[in-house]
Amino acid sequence: QVQLVESGGGSVQAGGSLRLSCTASGSSFSFNSMGWFRQAPGKEREFVAAVSAVSWTGSNTAYSDSVKGRFTISRDNAKNTVYLQMNSLQLEDTAVYYCARGMSPAISRSSEAYTYWGQGTHVTVSS
Repeated sequence: QVQLVESGGGSVQAGGSLRLSCTASGSSFSFNSMGWFRQAPGKEREFVAAVSAVSWTGSNTAYSDSVKGRFTISRDNAKNTVYLQMNSLQLEDTAVYYCARGMSPAISRSSEAYTYWGQGTHVTVSS
């Protein structure tokens, strides 16, 4: 059974930074894409960022328009960990952030393409 454990959430002022981590159990971490989603109060869960499995050409990343240029997703297969570096945080970034493991090596923006989910970590951005 795959387990994903997020950490790194917290409270920060607008303009600040946080780095989220998600560590996965299991031996197939490197073969699957990984993604970050978030759910703000009263809103549906939305895609934030994703990173593909690493191939001989490297890996691909994708971001939502709302975080592009501010957030960076990366992965360390040796540590079974995916990161989300969040800079220039805005009030609207306040949400519960979830990491998820994709069904395949390829990136997807759809939550339906992810089979395993973490429990979530809270990020609160204040003015």
